[in-house]
This record gives sequence, C-alpha cells and structure tokens, in this order.
Amino acid sequence: MSINKPRDVQILPVATHTTVVRSRSWSRLRFEVEYALAKGTTANSYIIQADKIAVIDPPGETFTEIYLGALQQRINLKTIDYLILGHVNPNRAATIKALWERYPQITFVGSNPGAKNLRTTLETEDLPIMVMRGEETLDLGQGHELQFIPTPNPRYPDLLCTYDPQTEILYSDKLFGAHICGDQVFDEGWQSINEDRRYYFDCVMAPHSRQIETALDKIADLPMRMYATGHGPIVRYGLMELTQAYYQWISSGASDLTVALIYASAYGNTATLAQAIAHGITKAGVAVESINCEFTEPEEIRAAVEKSAGFIIGSPTLGGHAPTPVQTALGIVLSTASSNQLAGVFGSFGWSGEAVDLIENKLKDAGYRFGFDAIRVKFKPNDVTLQMCEEAGTDFAQALRKAKKVRVPSLPATNVEQAVGRIVGSLCVVTAKEGDISSAMLASWVSQASFNPPGLTIAVAKDRALEMLMHSGNKFVLNILKEGAHIGLMKHFLKPFAPGEDRFANVSIESAANGAFVLTDALAYLECSVQTRMESGDHWLVYATVDGGKVLKSDGVTAVHQRKTGTHY
Repeated sequence: MSINKPRDVQILPVATHTTVVRSRSWSRLRFEVEYALAKGTTANSYIIQADKIAVIDPPGETFTEIYLGALQQRINLKTIDYLILGHVNPNRAATIKALWERYPQITFVGSNPGAKNLRTTLETEDLPIMVMRGEETLDLGQGHELQFIPTPNPRYPDLLCTYDPQTEILYSDKLFGAHICGDQVFDEGWQSINEDRRYYFDCVMAPHSRQIETALDKIADLPMRMYATGHGPIVRYGLMELTQAYYQWISSGASDLTVALIYASAYGNTATLAQAIAHGITKAGVAVESINCEFTEPEEIRAAVEKSAGFIIGSPTLGGHAPTPVQTALGIVLSTASSNQLAGVFGSFGWSGEAVDLIENKLKDAGYRFGFDAIRVKFKPNDVTLQMCEEAGTDFAQALRKAKKVRVPSLPATNVEQAVGRIVGSLCVVTAKEGDISSAMLASWVSQASFNPPGLTIAVAKDRALEMLMHSGNKFVLNILKEGAHIGLMKHFLKPFAPGEDRFANVSIESAANGAFVLTDALAYLECSVQTRMESGDHWLVYATVDGGKVLKSDGVTAVHQRKTGTHY
C-alpha cells in the first residue's frame, strides 16, 4: 500500500545516449480509479543526448521544480532542442510552460491533436511545434532517427508513441504502464507485478480495446528491446509476455454485448467518472465502446449506438448547458437508439449541473429505461464517488446480461453440473475497508490453503463490488456464519444494494484491528491479508494469509451451503 516518503527524482542511464528521469510519488496522487491500488506511481521522462538533445514526456506540475533541478544535473537546459510529448494534459502543461518560458529555443514535437491541445492549454498560437502524423522522422544524429506512431484513443486522443531504431526503444507513454513506485527501474521479476499491470490495463485500456489493438498492430513489426513507459518499470525482461498479454486481455474482454459510453469533459472530471463507470461495466463481462464526442465523427457515434445493447451519456455543465458536442451526440442517440436499449446519464459540474438534468429529461421523454439513477458530481470526484460509479457500471452491465438470459430458455442441469454442485462450502461474509470505502459479500467458495503460514483462498466473482478491495496488499475479515443463526445475515448480504449504498446499515458490527468489520453475530472471524490472486475464468482466486482471529460462539457449528447445480451459487 502507500508508503509515506517524500516525492523525489531518480536518474539513471538505460541505453546508448539515453537516460530515464523518474519522478516518484510514493503515495496515491489523485482520485482516479486507475490509482486505486494506492501503490504510488512514477512519471517517467527520458533524455536522448546525441548530436541534438530531445526530452520526452515531462512530469506534472507537482514535480516541475525538482524535475527541472534534476534535469539540470544531466544537461544544460539551454541546449535542449526538442520536447517530445506523448500526450498533453493540464497537469503536464505546467511543466511544459515552465520549460518553454525559461528555454525558448525548444521546439515542441507532438501529434496534430496534441499540438491543438498544447496551444489551447498554454493559451497561445505562437508556439514552435513539429506535428507528427506518422510518416515524418526526426534525426537527432548518431543513428537516433526517431519515428512516430499516433496511437489515439477516446481518453487520450492525442497519444503519440516515439520509436528510436538506434536503441530499439519504444517510448510508449500510457501503453504498457503500471502505477507502481519503487527503486526498480526495469521489470526484473515481472511476474510479481502482473496483477498491477492487469489492473492498469482494465482501468485505462479496456474501455478502448479496439483502438489499443490497432496500436499494437502498428508497432508489431518494429524490432523492440524496451517499452519506455510513462508510468512504472521500463518493460525489458517481460516485453514479449506483456505484449501477448495485451492481446489476450483484449480478446478476453470481447463480448456480444456492448455499451456505448459517450462523453465530453471540460476539466477531466467527467472523463474520470466515465473511466470508473467503464471499469464497472468491463469487469462484469460486457464490452465498452468509449467515445469522446469532442473528437469523434457523428457517423462513428451512430455506428456505436446502433450495435450497442445500451448507451450512457456523460456531460459537464458549461454556462448552464451541455457543450455542443454532447448536444450533437444526444441528437444522434435519440434518432438512432431503439426503445429497448438501456440508458444511463452522468456528469460533473461546478455550480448548477443542468446538463445532466437536460439529458435525463430528454431520454425520459423518449421512453428509455435507465440502468442506474443519474449520477451528478460536484467538482472533483472522490473515492466514494468513484466506488459508486464503478458499482453503477456493474449494475448496468448485469441488467443487460440478465435481459439477454431471459430471452434464452434455461436447460436442466447436466449430471456433471449436478456433481459439481455437490461441493459444499461454509457460509461466510467477507468484509473489507480501505479509507472511506467499505464493502462486503456473502461467500461460500472458501477453503484453507496452507498450514504455515496459515492461509486460505476465496473465489471472488469479477463483477462483485468487493472485488476492488481484494488486491494484493489489501486487508479483509472473513466472518464465518453460525448454523441456525445465519439466515438473517445471509438474506441481508444477498439482497441487491444500490450503487454506493452502505452494506452495513442495521447490522451489528465492530472494527477489527485491520480496519475491516467483524459481524458480532458470526460464529468466528479471521483477519486476513491478500498475498496474491489468480484469474480463474469468471472469478479471481484470492490467496490470503491469516493475521489473527477469534471464535465468538464456542458452542456453535459452521453454516454450510448445499447446492443442486454447479452453474450458480
């Protein structure tokens, strides 16, 4: 989990004429679902020093001064020729502006959308920018003739990868990253961070899987020694395996059910909500077609809505209205979507939030059903808000899957399914708490897994709300229910909860030493620490060690769950 250390900058050579400058945050930086594992992150910048000097991807504003100070140790900043930008956002713009104002000899290099974004962000048209559309090269001398690969997606429409054939390094920015902070520059022992890489992929890449697959195809024929990522360790030792994993994760996320997630974002807050909703949808086994309507042609929006089983529209409020691209997209949706498609609405705002109401009322008047109550968030979202958004996305996906199952007649259980159902499990309630977020679920797929250290496994369905709190490093309590006194607790934790609803209302609880909740009516409880987890089809198999526990009812026996089939709980 988060380490309480001051931010710093780490500088090391990584290849010929090439240095990495890692701006390290040891604790979580901001409220975004991709940072939810709270393992910190690195903002990786790179220097190529040949006949000419290029700096790639400076960090955000919290590092501006210490980054420039560290950079000055390696090079005379007045000799920088190029500043190459994988993408531009308001956070990174502060450092870009500082470099430009102090060292005006610098020429910027970026994609066409990145150039437009940079001019808007710095509020000037008078910038020396080289626009790279995919065919141009930049010769730094001594064999470093850089190539550029535009890899846009809805969240990062200006994304640009840079390839150096001299060192066979791909400067991949958002691709192949992970939010981990540590002393390790490369990915030695890469198997140990697979969970973090997968989580990063699920949050950042999965909603844009079509565009990510296109990006992978673009770089497939390049000789490659490293992925110089924007976050986390540089990919060197597990490069082939991670590339194959990206293809596999894209394939595993494919679904015959798709949600069109359409949004625009003025300050990034609505995009953050969209990301959390998308994560909730994809973890429930439904694909997302994420669409930033500010950068998407009307026909592409129309095609996505036509093939989707449901659509969700997100909007900021500007001057009491939805911005023009959202209004245009809403018109396309109203003229394209059928009445049996499920709908959703969300948005962030500074003061009034009329845009969400406007969209919701238009959809209501058109007769659409909603997969969740409209989400309205004032200013920046926090952890609790993101949990609510993720749960809303999961509920939306589950409603689509349930509607599809209703149309397919169920068949009697086979002999094999009946036999699997005879596996008996103890009835338990898993509770977990991290900061302001808490959750719980009824569990019967629980088993002791080791004597020394004492350990157990729990199978957690991917679409469970609790899943977000069951990563390595997390703490939880396993509450083992008592036979004859389990019905009330079982019914309580089986009922559907609204997104963000308190699962412990009207339940007798106490706080365990690890912060999670003990159900005082349980037979016994165990305090546990997640060590690792393994993907097992539609579940995660979580292995945890036992840190403590207690028998609360010495005269009781464990409640067990008898099933008739192995196809459901």
